[in-house]
Amino acid sequence: MDEIEFDKINIFGKGNPNVDYAQYFVGNSYLNPLAKTDNMFLANVTFEPGCRNNWHIHHSTKGGGQILICTAGEGWYQEEGKEAVSLNPGVVITIPANVKHWHGAKKDSWFSHIAVEVPGENSSNEWCEPVSDEEYEKL
Repeated sequence: MDEIEFDKINIFGKGNPNVDYAQYFVGNSYLNPLAKTDNMFLANVTFEPGCRNNWHIHHSTKGGGQILICTAGEGWYQEEGKEAVSLNPGVVITIPANVKHWHGAKKDSWFSHIAVEVPGENSSNEWCEPVSDEEYEKL
C-alpha cells in the first residue's frame, strides 16, 4: 500500500513529522496529538514502511506504562527476551511499566497506532539503543 492509499484509511491522520523524537527512530515517523490532560497524553503515531522506534522503557514506581491501539497498516511490537508480535488494526497492546520494548511498521507497510501514556507515579521514559537492521530483518 502506498502513502496516498494509507492516508485514506488512517482515520486519525498522520500529523506532522515527528522531529522532536526523530533521534529515537530508525526511519520517518509522524505525530498527531489527539488529547492531553494533566496526567495523560494520547497521540496517533504513524510509521513509514521499515520505521521503528528504539528500544525504550516507560519507568514508573506505581502504575504507568503504555497502551497501543493499532488503527491502520501492519506493524511489530516486541518486548526484550520475547518473540515479536504482529500488529494489525484492532489489536491492543498493554505495556507494563519498566518493560523494555519497541514498536514500528513492518518493512512493506505503513503503520499507525494510538499511543496512550498511562499515568503513574515517578514516571519517565528511557530511550535505549536502536533495533538493529539485523534484528529487524529476521522478522
